[in-house]
Parts: sequence; C-alpha cells; structure tokens
Amino acid sequence: QVQLVESGGGLVQTGGSLRLSCAASGRTFSTYVMGWFRQAPGKEREFLAAVSRSGFPTYYADSVKGRFTISRDNAKNTVYLQMNSLKPEDTAVYYCAASRSASIIDATYTYWGQGTQVTVSS
Repeated sequence: QVQLVESGGGLVQTGGSLRLSCAASGRTFSTYVMGWFRQAPGKEREFLAAVSRSGFPTYYADSVKGRFTISRDNAKNTVYLQMNSLKPEDTAVYYCAASRSASIIDATYTYWGQGTQVTVSS
C-alpha cells in the first residue's frame, strides 16, 4: 500500500512557475515508477510525465515537453513536477500516481493522490 499526498498547487499568472510535490508513505517508494497526470473540467485525465525508479529515464507528453520537469528523491519518498512557462490551458487538478511499470496509460497506475489545483490566470 502506498499513500500519496500532493502539494504546491495554487494560483499563478501566465508565464509563471510552480513546483508540485508528491510525498509517498511506506518503504517501497523506490520500487514504483511515478507519474503526474492532470484533469481539467470537462476533460479526460491527461498523462504529463513519468520517472523511472532510479530517476532516469523520464517521459513527457508533447504538451509539456520543454516546460515541465519531473524528478524524484527516493531518500525523501518524494516526486516533483517543476512547471515553467505556465499557460491558462495548464489549469487543472494535478495528480501524482504510482505504477509498477513505465506507462502513459492511467489505468496502469495503482495508487493515486487526492490532487492539487493549479490555476493559471491570463
């Protein structure tokens, strides 16, 4: 069992930056691939990024490649999402998730956090 808690969301202006954190419970964090997803109102959940168990390699959706960076600190049981050059269309609830395998498919992720709201004003 892994419990995930996101933090770091908030309101930011277009072009600004935010860093999301996801803290995991338990001693098995390093055995999971970690991913970030988001869901905007009226839209399906969207894969953003994933990081392998050791921190490399990483995977990104085209929509965030070059703007977002995923990283992890296994000593702190935490995964991060650094978001730069934010746009109004990045407004959504952001979720972290844990999977036994690297995947962009949300159904392959077993554990999910409760989400953190990110709002980008124009």
